[in-house]
Amino acid sequence: MAPYFIGIDIGTQGARVVLIDVKGNIIASEEQVFPLNDQSREEQSPDEWWDACYQSLTRMLQSKAVKGIAIDVKAIAVTSTSGTVIPLDKNNRPLHNAIMYSDKRSGKQATECTEVALKYHNSGYTAFSISSGLAKMVWFVETYPEKTKQIARWIHAADYITGMLSNVWGVTDYTNAFKSGYDVSNYTWPEYLYKHLPLKKEWLPMVVPSGTVIGTISAEIARHLGLTEAVKVTAGITDGCASQIASGAINPGEWNTTIGTTMVIKGVTKNEVLDPLGRLYSHRHPAGYWMPGGASNTGADWVTNEFGDDLVNLNGQAETLIPTNHIAYPLRQEGERFPFIASQARGFEPEGLTKAERFTANMEGVAYMERYSYELIEHLSGEKVSAVYTAGGASNSDTWLTIRSNVMNKPVYKMKHVSGAVGAAVLAASKTYYNSIIDAVKALVVIDKEIHPEEQLAKRYEANYQQFLKVMQDKGYIKGGFDA
Repeated sequence: MAPYFIGIDIGTQGARVVLIDVKGNIIASEEQVFPLNDQSREEQSPDEWWDACYQSLTRMLQSKAVKGIAIDVKAIAVTSTSGTVIPLDKNNRPLHNAIMYSDKRSGKQATECTEVALKYHNSGYTAFSISSGLAKMVWFVETYPEKTKQIARWIHAADYITGMLSNVWGVTDYTNAFKSGYDVSNYTWPEYLYKHLPLKKEWLPMVVPSGTVIGTISAEIARHLGLTEAVKVTAGITDGCASQIASGAINPGEWNTTIGTTMVIKGVTKNEVLDPLGRLYSHRHPAGYWMPGGASNTGADWVTNEFGDDLVNLNGQAETLIPTNHIAYPLRQEGERFPFIASQARGFEPEGLTKAERFTANMEGVAYMERYSYELIEHLSGEKVSAVYTAGGASNSDTWLTIRSNVMNKPVYKMKHVSGAVGAAVLAASKTYYNSIIDAVKALVVIDKEIHPEEQLAKRYEANYQQFLKVMQDKGYIKGGFDA
């Protein structure tokens, strides 16, 4: 099964590492949580990330499952959170803790960055939110002028672990650079970043496609872990894009829906998708295509919070109830951002339903949102959605998979391994053993289950979906067309 590939995922709450073989099997994995506190949503220690990563790699590579095969590891890649940035000094040491994507202190700077981008740059990503890396860099410069004098470069979360592994610094990938202002349409850092914002050109890293080999593992780390010094280290990728790779949605027309706390949809198009309302944004695909995506505030947060004590029984009952003909919208916070923007949006469901009916109607409501999302995507892109791959907690419910397949009238594919760490491992293989990320996904990503629509059930859900759209229009959440 040699060679083998390592994927590393540095998440908000911990580090996870996996080792996969050339059939896509997970040979071993390890994880370690970070010591979190009240400030962890704003800042985290890159050194604590590295310590957790290094210890996890050590345990995994010294485990019985890996005995005798560590010398056949060929490559390593890293994924981490999008929008998390770190200022480094001339010795590549952090001048400050990592500023997390979830840090809300840069709201004013996000507005400023958007205004400047719109004024001085007419292409690429210009809708910088509070979670963007660019807004955080500007915030840091304005907040810490003395530390700013010592900045040698800015890097992203995945870049830090990549640098510690390889001692190669100043290189990042398309997906991480995107929310720091890199123009993925023209493959350049726009001049407005350092002419009209308080950044310096020399702080900005070189940008390469995700999976590009940038170096080899350091000799000292290789010796400690029992690896050869020939192990290649590649440019990393953001966590959402890594999960998309693991889902199998890597060719044009293929899309992934991950329903966890929220519903995140990502896919592949031949052309860049431009959304004047900012509901979608587009990463650059490692093979040159585009990877548009959007995230709804609606998801499966209501499942655990309201029904978590009886899921097996409720799923069984739901199977006998579909379709319910009840229109529900299980939004559990205020406002929606995708597939429509409506700050006034509030969740709703009919009164007087049994617990099982509520559960089923809410699953259907998420499915209607998913279908509307893909109709928006087809409208904006002019390209067909040919297949939907799925991940997240919702994909564990066979009944929910059936509902979604019939509401969309499309096949839905659930993959065997869908973690970001597995996506990173596939990325590591993409240009070190295979010819491309497309070839790597074809070889390494395994389908666990596929669900196809049933003619009569799909027909009944078509009528219910149209009723859902009418209710949402009556409430003023969506309008008659996709452009308003």
